[in-house]
Amino acid sequence: QIELVESGGGLVQPGGSLRLSCKVSGTIFCSIYPMGWYRQAPGKQRELVASIARGESTNYADSVKGRFTISRDNGKKMVYLQLNSLKVEDTAVYYCHARIRDLDYWGQGTQVTVSS
Repeated sequence: QIELVESGGGLVQPGGSLRLSCKVSGTIFCSIYPMGWYRQAPGKQRELVASIARGESTNYADSVKGRFTISRDNGKKMVYLQLNSLKVEDTAVYYCHARIRDLDYWGQGTQVTVSS
């Protein structure tokens, strides 16, 4: 059974940084699998924050470009999201997503709260 487990969320002041981690288990982790981070703020729809695909190509939402960085370690079956220069509007539950053999998998989410 494929599972995604996020960690690394928390409370941080504006301008601060966090690193989110996503551990993939239950499958051979391959670099061809597209991975991504989404977020959902209260009362809002879930939105794509960043993705990483075959060949390590990355894509970012305009609102996080230059501040967030997605990366992966295929050997450790990990995907990371480095969040820098955090803003209050980045507050949300962040979800890890994987597209594996035409099926979508989600983690349980990790809360990121940006507040002074």
